[in-house]
Amino acid sequence: MRVMIIAKTELTEKLEKEIYRATKKQGVFGCFEVTIGWFGNERVDYMTYDTNGIWRCYEVKVSVSDFRSKSKKTFCGHYNYYVMPKELFEKVREEVPSHIGVYVNGCSVKRAKKQDLGEDEETLKNSLIRSLSRETDKAFSSKEPHLVDALNRRIRNLKTESDRHRKNYWHLMRVGQEKYGDHWYKEDEDTVI
Repeated sequence: MRVMIIAKTELTEKLEKEIYRATKKQGVFGCFEVTIGWFGNERVDYMTYDTNGIWRCYEVKVSVSDFRSKSKKTFCGHYNYYVMPKELFEKVREEVPSHIGVYVNGCSVKRAKKQDLGEDEETLKNSLIRSLSRETDKAFSSKEPHLVDALNRRIRNLKTESDRHRKNYWHLMRVGQEKYGDHWYKEDEDTVI
């Protein structure tokens, strides 16, 4: 069996980052490349589920041929969207079904209409959980699985150091003010400290 690996284009990666940023909110959980069902033959480019029980599916399209291809477009959420560049949207605007929304540059330019779920909710939950687990496995198996933890520790340490320097600065400002007056730190023409 031959496995073909297709590298994502820069445009695809850009669109994925835009939709991730647009949907990343408290109470919204998302994952890329969610395979629907056990051994399913459908895959959603990006799927979110929120604490209100709403499922959203996003299909990333980068070209007219990609948009018009016969490959399955997995729209199984309550709300379903295309994610595409502005130039593509202008070319295919009339071909987008009325119930499908569109995101361009991380902004909704066409609202989706609520649909009945294409799959049962249990299948969608299991599919999302499996895909999130796959992503966790990838991160953990990477050469630097604790990189994020290390970076977060570094951020906390830098914040602590910054707070300490800020406190020292204000302490020295008060000492200077007590010793030389309110405007001691401003250079005056007649006074040099």
